[in-house]
Amino acid sequence: MNDPKPDITHKQQPINGQSSGLKISKRTPLRKNWPLIIGSSIGALLLIVIISFIIWFQVQLSPAGNDSGQFIKITIARDSTSSQISKQLQDKKIIRNAFVFDIYVRLSGKGSKLEAGTYRLTPADSTPQIVDHFTKGSVDQYQITFFPGATLVDNTDKPVSEKQDITTVLEKAGYTKSEIVAGLSAVYDTANDKVLFTGKPAGADLEGYVYGDTYSIYDGASVQEIIQKALDQFYSVVTENNLIASFANHNLTLYQGITLASIVQREANTASDQKQVAQVFYLRLSKGIMLGSDVTYQYIADKTGVPRDPSINSPYNTRLYTGLPPGPISVPGLSALQAVASPASGDYLYFLAGDDGTMYFAHTEAEHDANIAKYCKVNCSTP
Repeated sequence: MNDPKPDITHKQQPINGQSSGLKISKRTPLRKNWPLIIGSSIGALLLIVIISFIIWFQVQLSPAGNDSGQFIKITIARDSTSSQISKQLQDKKIIRNAFVFDIYVRLSGKGSKLEAGTYRLTPADSTPQIVDHFTKGSVDQYQITFFPGATLVDNTDKPVSEKQDITTVLEKAGYTKSEIVAGLSAVYDTANDKVLFTGKPAGADLEGYVYGDTYSIYDGASVQEIIQKALDQFYSVVTENNLIASFANHNLTLYQGITLASIVQREANTASDQKQVAQVFYLRLSKGIMLGSDVTYQYIADKTGVPRDPSINSPYNTRLYTGLPPGPISVPGLSALQAVASPASGDYLYFLAGDDGTMYFAHTEAEHDANIAKYCKVNCSTP
């Protein structure tokens, strides 16, 4: 007899008449949230754009360069628009962005206050500083410094930042090469100039005469006016220190005294060393011995743009020619002029600048050679 098969299927009975099936909650369709998502995304993107623009705008307002000693001359014509001004500034690389300049001028309300005139600007100034400069309505005054020991030009391959010649100083002040050439070749013939140029050959240039000092210059001054200020200052130095008579006591004209002082200026740094170097040169001149000054052949090599060579054939090479060179090799400072006017006592015939920066003097060539071997291993091997 077969037992009936157990019923292994169970149907869950409803509890309290309720179906026991699981309830699944209905979710809100995703497409109903799209407007909110899209709006939030657009808002976030717009915020990023605005912040990025503000950062970019501030960067464009910042200085275009960092050389505060480099001045660029710019002339703003009357009735110039901010757009015309900004284009000129951007073309000369004084500002980063002409468009930003225009926007800043409009936002600041200074568009109608930009004054016509000639300005010397530096890329190290920001756009707000430049705009303020244009709205001052006052004549610019700036300073130019010429250095003792400087030459009219420096044709070496040194970086411009390291050059201190007269031409480079004027270029950094915003003058063009043609303006500088015209100023340095102009005729200077005031009463003071005629005294200052005593003994100066008619065809000689202004080498040695653009006196080293700091000068206050009003904007719009020409190179010729600046040079005249330097010449007037040199005349004052010459007369106040009675240099004409003092040089004459050593049988030198003013021109010759300036020439010798220019060599002393390049050879020694301190006033005491300059006086002793002057003593050496005077003794050599009196004995008919060549001055043997390296800085004289170096000068003519640098001026003509050729390598420094002790055998260069030039009357400026005092290793080859006796007496003074044809003219000054730099502008002498006051201490060098006074050294030539009143040299130290002594009978040294030789000197050298040691590797340690100390000047060593000697009476004989043997002593000088010993000083070279002991103190001048580097300097004395450099052309």
